[in-house]
Amino acid sequence: MTSVTVVGASLAGHATAKALRRMGFTGVITMIGDEDVRPYDRPPLSKEFLSGGTTEVDLALELDDEALDAEWILGVRAIALDPKTHTVRLADGRTVTADAVVVATGSTARRMPGAPAGVHTVRTLADAVALKAELQAGVRLAVIGAGFIGAEIASTAKALGIDVTVIEAAPTPLAGPLGPEMGLVVAGLHARNGVRLLCGVAVAGLLGADRVTGVLLADGTEVPADVVVAGIGALPAIDWLAGSGLDLSAPNPGGGVVCDAVGATSAPGVYAVGDCSAWFDDVRGRHHRIEHWTDSRDRPAVMVASMLGLPPSPTPLRPPYFWSDQYGVKIQFTGRREGDEEVTIEAGSAETDDLLVVYRRDGIPVAVLGMNQPKLFTRWRKQLSSPARATTP
Repeated sequence: MTSVTVVGASLAGHATAKALRRMGFTGVITMIGDEDVRPYDRPPLSKEFLSGGTTEVDLALELDDEALDAEWILGVRAIALDPKTHTVRLADGRTVTADAVVVATGSTARRMPGAPAGVHTVRTLADAVALKAELQAGVRLAVIGAGFIGAEIASTAKALGIDVTVIEAAPTPLAGPLGPEMGLVVAGLHARNGVRLLCGVAVAGLLGADRVTGVLLADGTEVPADVVVAGIGALPAIDWLAGSGLDLSAPNPGGGVVCDAVGATSAPGVYAVGDCSAWFDDVRGRHHRIEHWTDSRDRPAVMVASMLGLPPSPTPLRPPYFWSDQYGVKIQFTGRREGDEEVTIEAGSAETDDLLVVYRRDGIPVAVLGMNQPKLFTRWRKQLSSPARATTP
């Protein structure tokens, strides 16, 4: 193998290029990205960047002494893949052919169709720059969706002195990843910090013609707003692979590129990693798409070792992990929650925002949630990563 095309100048794409060079690949690496900027870190977009504490320069993933020696094609979308010839066709008519192709196109934010000016999503740097310009003193912000992005933006905006209302169709925030019990705890976090939270009600539409003036709820309530953020989830960026013959039927919402346990697709020489991919999970016993920063950073090394025919790492991938910073509280979660677990508070309390919660299935710990419990959470995270799990760390 003398050439690799990486489609997606993302965290996963960047980590793929790094792993190739670190493991001795000396051939041509071509990086294709639809944004006109080199790879950058996305988590700060809804937090430090939005508040002004981080600049565009600070977001760069490439280190000063990094030697990727890659050929960059930026600001142009990949629109088709021929897996037999490993040829990627670009929107400007160009084609790129290599010995292997890595699909690392990530995901795209769901958008509200027909939205007027003042309605934002935050997925890209350009999205965050546009929203940041509108978060001025005196504006009223409505956030649709109390997931991680929505909650972080609400927290950041509140710290800037902005009036914030969060609207969530589910009974509680984060009920999907954390469960309803801990969703109620997060609801209290919003309330204690002066953010109005409306749960269990759907959005019927947006108010305003040329410029948004509010959000209309299904029960007839009108929520006045000068700026609206739609934090309503994301979809894997796999539309460009339609007709390629790759299996895109992952069971997650929106599908995903189906891969084996090391990122290989059914097409020889074609791999996928990051938010757009659904690797086979030995623990779950099925393909599963994971949209967490740590997985996009760590999985490329596993995939690249397989690509290059190197021995696999003796250290297996840790269970999925994600974190969120909201109202000065660090929320951390690790493990595989299915929804039928027994949930117990092991330390702290909801009132003081310093919980340590363990999720058990048949008496065995399978996931852990920490809120401002970094040391205790870290011990539990190591325990979940151990092949022989005990009841306590």
